[in-house]
Amino acid sequence: MLIFTAKGRLEKGQYFPVTAVQRFDAAGKRIENGVYLGPIGCLTFEGRLSWKKKILAFIFERVRIKVGPFGPLEIGLGSGDDGREPSTKDPFFVWFYVDEEIAVAQGRGGGVAYWCRCQRVP
Repeated sequence: MLIFTAKGRLEKGQYFPVTAVQRFDAAGKRIENGVYLGPIGCLTFEGRLSWKKKILAFIFERVRIKVGPFGPLEIGLGSGDDGREPSTKDPFFVWFYVDEEIAVAQGRGGGVAYWCRCQRVP
């Protein structure tokens, strides 16, 4: 679960105000990134990832939008058709620290994010 983000050289940071969960499946080479608003709904992105050394690059292939009790609306993003492996030309994270409970990484744009392990949000 994303806890804190900071821009650039950590001059300005903020606690992330909503439940944002990232799921990384290294074996299946899949990533899911979602913002959850309880019974109101959620917005998730899913796609492929490539994890080499300390760099996790990803390409989102679809977005899902769920509002209230209605089933999710799924929209293809068109980026999954070429079959190429994600690279540093795509969005990526460079991992600084990862253990069983927390992870810290810098994104392609220079911002830093801090996550903590949580149970998967249904």
